Amino acid sequence: MAQPKNQSLQIERWDYRLTFAKKGRARYISHLDLMRAMQRAIKRAGVPIWYTQGFNPHSYLMFPLALPLGTESEVEVLDIALTEDWDCERLLKQLNSSMPEGLYFVKAAAPVMKHIEIARAEYEISIGFDIPAEKALELFEQFVSRDVIEIQKRQKPKKGRKAGFKTVDIKPHVNMLESSVKDGRLYIKLTLPAGTELNLNTGVLVDAFCEFAGAKILRIYTKRTKILCKNGEEFI
Repeated sequence: MAQPKNQSLQIERWDYRLTFAKKGRARYISHLDLMRAMQRAIKRAGVPIWYTQGFNPHSYLMFPLALPLGTESEVEVLDIALTEDWDCERLLKQLNSSMPEGLYFVKAAAPVMKHIEIARAEYEISIGFDIPAEKALELFEQFVSRDVIEIQKRQKPKKGRKAGFKTVDIKPHVNMLESSVKDGRLYIKLTLPAGTELNLNTGVLVDAFCEFAGAKILRIYTKRTKILCKNGEEFI
């Protein structure tokens, strides 16, 4: 049986952890399209990306934590590997020269922590409702002070179980940092589970609150501000 031409190659690689921002209209790019955009940008930049070995080589790009659609962030992480040892400043400059609007890199360094150490993410949410902001704040504080916050979570089909929904209490997983009124809108700052063990989207909590309050969202802005590890430190 013929062997793939690159099977015995031992190409040296240098690992980098990149921090990038996703802002403006770019926040509506899906995770799959983001991967494609990054691959094209890296190719345009002429960066010597390392390719995986085997029958189907592909450029090594690893996103440890997907960003919910419509959410802005300045702390997104992308791990890449190069076939040459590049200075971090040079790498940032070269990559940013080819990035589309709303996407840009802010930091490059050698990876320190493992992906499995990610446990939570911090978010800021600003919401305008069809009710006064002060009333929305009062209702929201009642909502998060309840003993139980139940949502309907979609279940994937498994052997002996059909696809459907199950009721889940997310109260133990919601860590409120601040709730107030800012610029005529309800402002929320909180952390939610993220990573390999459990992920909670901000939209799940907001939808549950809207049902509780009988309120309709007129406008919403969500931003991820930190990616945190199990020990509370920021992921680097």
